[in-house]
Amino acid sequence: MPTFDWIVVGNGLTGAALSYELARQGVSVLLLEKSVTPESATRYSYAGVPHWSGSSPLLRQLFRESRTRYAALPEETGVAHHYRELDLLLTVEPDQDPQDLVRRYAQVETPPVPITAAEAVEREPLLNPAAIAGALTVRHGHVDPAALVKVYNHGLQNLGGQIIIATVTGLVRIGDRITGVTTPTQAYAAGQVVVAAGGLTRELIKTAGIRVPVYFTHAEVVETPPLDLTLRSLIMPADLTRSAIESEATSDATQDLWDEPGNEIRPPFLDSGCVQFPDGRLRMGQISRINTALEPTLDVTQGERRIRAGITPLVPALDQVPGQWHACRVAFSQDGLPLAGPVPGLQRGYVFSGFTSPFGLVPAMAEHFARWANGQASDVVQATRPDRFSADSLSA
Repeated sequence: MPTFDWIVVGNGLTGAALSYELARQGVSVLLLEKSVTPESATRYSYAGVPHWSGSSPLLRQLFRESRTRYAALPEETGVAHHYRELDLLLTVEPDQDPQDLVRRYAQVETPPVPITAAEAVEREPLLNPAAIAGALTVRHGHVDPAALVKVYNHGLQNLGGQIIIATVTGLVRIGDRITGVTTPTQAYAAGQVVVAAGGLTRELIKTAGIRVPVYFTHAEVVETPPLDLTLRSLIMPADLTRSAIESEATSDATQDLWDEPGNEIRPPFLDSGCVQFPDGRLRMGQISRINTALEPTLDVTQGERRIRAGITPLVPALDQVPGQWHACRVAFSQDGLPLAGPVPGLQRGYVFSGFTSPFGLVPAMAEHFARWANGQASDVVQATRPDRFSADSLSA
């Protein structure tokens, strides 16, 4: 049976970043992913880097450190990730009070500035001024998510790490210790195992008899092929529904529902937005639904129609553009901080998941976790350990 110092489960942004940072510490690493091109949150993300949005000293530190990691990664690995800065336009609907929305952002490190509809169109000529009362704007980072994963994977392999395409079906538990993972064809042993599998994290750790408070939404987006038009900015609503709903969906009253598949905790909701990538592809979305089934039945036609109906009034040029509907699971936690650290009740088992702003937090958090795993004390990991939640929420 192959044996490694660390096994990392999941090759989305979290697993790719963490496996590379662990390898930088000089340990042997195996990264496992079920597909060469997984239908993951990383794959279908807007991939925004909200470095301006830190609302606590910890988040501000991590956002700053992630920007530093973005600058260093191409030189370290020899691969480009296409990081750039663009205008974020947070649209204000005609019936909304812009000043009320401004107050909601007052605690972040760089609060977005309110602008008129006409000023928003100066920044984004494709925006329809008649559809908004104005906008809030701030400079915002953006990266190609597939390119970023390739950067991390290339760096991992340069350091001797291995990547194997195999579906992890469970964790191997002997007593209170995790000793490896199983796949349909063989088992892999390791001194330490970390699950960084996004929306599948909760279910996978449950195979070892432990319930971790990682939750997920099902997100729907429409992705276009490269288009002739040019969208300059990332457009999102100033009043994001998702963040408030996530808090409600992880209340004490819903905890038991998460262990029963098929519970619709909240009906689907739409946050209309879009972003274009440097190669001309554009993603628009997004519908989010909170259903405890890993694979709920989704209406492709209805979902695409609703996404298009939401974005077309804002950006009329997107009416009738070709596009393909996609869906994925998006992990989140109870308190807006990730779960990064030891799984309570298990020795040598870890979790690295539940990032609300993954492209802004993961690059720094992965480096902190890897250094902590190599023996360095870390206040950051201490603050994100899963055992910060009650023991009742952690027993399967």
